[in-house]
Amino acid sequence: MDSLVVIIYLAAMVGFGIWGRYKAKNQDDFLVAGRRLGGWLYTGTMSAVVLGGASTIGGVGLGYTSGLSGMWLVFSIGLGIIALSLFFAPRIQKLEIYTVSQMLELRYGKGSRLVSGAIMTAYGLMISTTSTVAYATIFHALFDINKFWSVLIGGGIVILYSMLGGMWSITLTDFVQFFIQTIGIFLIMLPIVLNKSGGITELFASMPAEQTSPVGIGWQAILGYILIYTLGLLIGQDIWQRVFTARSPGVARWGGLSAGIYCLLYAVAGALIGMAATKIVPGIEVQDDVFVAVVDAAMSPLLGGLVLAAALAAMMSTASGSLMAAATVCRQDIVEPLLARKDIVPVTAESAGDADSVHGDDSPLSSGGARKSTLVKSLVRETGDEIRDSRIYLIGLGVVTLILAMIMPSVVEALTVAYNLLVAGLFIPILGGLIFKRGNIIGVMAGMILGSLTTIVIMITMGIYSNEAIYLGLIASLLGYVIGSLASKPTPPEVMAAWKERLNR
Repeated sequence: MDSLVVIIYLAAMVGFGIWGRYKAKNQDDFLVAGRRLGGWLYTGTMSAVVLGGASTIGGVGLGYTSGLSGMWLVFSIGLGIIALSLFFAPRIQKLEIYTVSQMLELRYGKGSRLVSGAIMTAYGLMISTTSTVAYATIFHALFDINKFWSVLIGGGIVILYSMLGGMWSITLTDFVQFFIQTIGIFLIMLPIVLNKSGGITELFASMPAEQTSPVGIGWQAILGYILIYTLGLLIGQDIWQRVFTARSPGVARWGGLSAGIYCLLYAVAGALIGMAATKIVPGIEVQDDVFVAVVDAAMSPLLGGLVLAAALAAMMSTASGSLMAAATVCRQDIVEPLLARKDIVPVTAESAGDADSVHGDDSPLSSGGARKSTLVKSLVRETGDEIRDSRIYLIGLGVVTLILAMIMPSVVEALTVAYNLLVAGLFIPILGGLIFKRGNIIGVMAGMILGSLTTIVIMITMGIYSNEAIYLGLIASLLGYVIGSLASKPTPPEVMAAWKERLNR
């Protein structure tokens, strides 16, 4: 019965992917859902994209090993969404671009897109990989198939529905997945496992104080989560690409705030489920196995199937969103700038002249993917070609994700690598672009390169989970950005003028 429920769910996701295919009529539709999502759809898709395998499988596993304080990984994600939505999302939404790297070029001028695009592509691939590893464990448990086939089948379905309609397919599936995971985690799994463990009062009374304390893992670990995940959520391409889908700054602000609050509640629910699991299925050595084990032990096949579908919903929504982000950045910010192709530039009559003079005819920032953008009539390529090319990139990077998922041992490990690289390499340059007027392209390049290299060296020498990787990486990035900016000429006035014009729309 549980397998049948999951099969029906997977078939429905493919169906929504087909539906989305008919809504994706141009590049804006495929990459950012036409920039016209309202509050409900926006809240659902933002919640779904950030709550993936690490938040669900990993969050329950951390609750199992660390008690209530295991909530901090997901709690930090919620704090990041809230901060982004209240302080930055309305400004980001006004830029009307496709990628974070395009924001850097718009703010600083040419020179940063290749390096920032490489970092962001790696980040997107690792986030997609974490969710692929996570839902492969569920496929293995349900259908008794090995990791290779679990990854191949689950990943194939994600690639299929993402490829069909792009962001429209992902948005539609995300909203359904958000609905399913809300029912599965909050209304089914949480009350059942708490009841099986004797109730929340008895559970807390039977556990050591450090397991029931919200800060039991220690302030150093909590600070590490905040630096990695809260800061990471402020700048992730998968998150910004969702911001670009909002139809107005107000939707980006209040819809994102709602999603952030939902994440905070999800964090507490996952930790409580993990704590209850210590009573129901004690002695599990691998924390990523806790989720499936407690479902098998505590629930009937029908309810277990619904909960596993909810977990799959969380993982697949994050996998698809991150894969779309990686494909968008790889194409827009790495491959096509290197090829210097001039046949893909969407422009608007009011933005073409000024932006072209600043960024060059080959830059997609000559329009920023504006809401009502159209292809220049003289261009050879058609909308169908644009969507076809985006699908090719998505499929190619999807295959890379499947390969990484087959060799990656832990969802939390993969997530840590992704956010360490993202935050150390890009947080300072992006935040600096929004608040530090003196920042320039020399500082950006120095900050990105020094931050990324420092973090990689520390992870290799001291371990992936060492807090020093993010501490020293951020310090190196900050020093490189500030010193590089102050020691060289300011950003050209014409670039700053175009940046301010875009923000004041």
